[in-house]
Amino acid sequence: MADAASVLVVDDDVAVGTVLAALLKQNGFDTTFVPNAQAALATLEKRPFDLVMSDVRMPGMDGFELLATLKRLMPEVPVVLLTAHGTVSMAVDAMKAGAADFVMKPFAKDEVLFCARKALGLTQGPRGAPPAQELASDDGMVGRSKALDGVKELIGKAASSQATVLILGETGTGKELAARAIHARSSRAKEPFVRLTGGAIPDTLFESELFGYEKGAFTGAVNRKPGRVELAKGGTLFLDEVGELSMPIQVKLLRLIQEREFERVGGTETLKADVRFVAATHRPLEQMVKEGSFREDLFYRLNVIPLVLPPLRERADDIEALAAHFVAQLGKTHGRPQARLTPQALAVLRAQPWPGNVRQLQNFLERLVVLASSDELSDADVQRELGRAGAPTAGAVTPPSATPPSAPGSLDEKRKDAERSAVQQALDQAKGNRALAARLLGVSRRTLYYKLEALGLK
Repeated sequence: MADAASVLVVDDDVAVGTVLAALLKQNGFDTTFVPNAQAALATLEKRPFDLVMSDVRMPGMDGFELLATLKRLMPEVPVVLLTAHGTVSMAVDAMKAGAADFVMKPFAKDEVLFCARKALGLTQGPRGAPPAQELASDDGMVGRSKALDGVKELIGKAASSQATVLILGETGTGKELAARAIHARSSRAKEPFVRLTGGAIPDTLFESELFGYEKGAFTGAVNRKPGRVELAKGGTLFLDEVGELSMPIQVKLLRLIQEREFERVGGTETLKADVRFVAATHRPLEQMVKEGSFREDLFYRLNVIPLVLPPLRERADDIEALAAHFVAQLGKTHGRPQARLTPQALAVLRAQPWPGNVRQLQNFLERLVVLASSDELSDADVQRELGRAGAPTAGAVTPPSATPPSAPGSLDEKRKDAERSAVQQALDQAKGNRALAARLLGVSRRTLYYKLEALGLK
């Protein structure tokens, strides 16, 4: 940014606050971190900020109290609340209280950057897409299997049209990557790619996120806010997890797609929707139509060009290429550019079932790159991390030196010892940053906290 927007980060968890401030700074924001609400108010008295991003649960004054204070003293400053203990009702309360947005921890990098830009009004035009990740083309879909070649061919044909595309596939197969590839190869490529996820937002908030709202539409609506349809003007609106939408929202979405027009919440002006729709879900929509949980007319509106992404088990020929690709990327990210997999390690990876598909493989390889003792990633390294993760290891061979458990419960103790060692190593590697440690271990931050307590590491 030419004039960097200033962001004040408030979080009593110093590790999380420091990481969030650094992430924002790396992406062009002028950031300051403080550990509590009282320090935030003192800092705001000394200099103005364009945005405040605050944790909810903090000792003394919590995030909601800070929000109320800022709405009274500095109503022009948008506030984004973040929490690891959120509920639907809390999100509703936050928006009603005037929060610009509400983000669940552990937050995704793209999500928090998008929310910051949106709150600052920087999501218009080409920056409407989550900015931390470049738009992927079909070249970003690594592999040469027949199954993937068929997907790439269909993406190319779909991209040249304006027809609505429905992307189907299991979790972790790369549905958003395919959506971005369609956008990048389309005539709308220079315009925004905007994502909205169904099921993650309650109906009342989803409608305002999709259509926007007028000033005074509800308590806390102090200004007019454009919705994702307006932010995606001229580009692509990606409706992720569309199978999670409630019936009332399905009705509104049907009208949007069918009529190509909408009204902001609380408004009377009918606006045109100049967007290309791409939807995705892991749910069996046809079965849901038969069961009556998904509208048949909406299904046919979405299913103009169906694109089915194969699970990784159906494109096993791509596992070695994917693994090499991810290790090269992750090696650069984590300061190990020389990291590489041995042929034996690749063979072990290929033998695994990977029920979580490409996403599971990528998360596993990140943990492997960070925790391995050398840049040469061997089959022993892979087997060790598979054991730590509790993954079923197809074709795994027990070393000759291994001895059977001598008493009931000893196997459980060995499992706990392995878990304790893996968690401690991740914490050491992350220098105490629990959010990063959870990511390295491939678990949520909440699961990590549970493990720390269960293993006596707190």
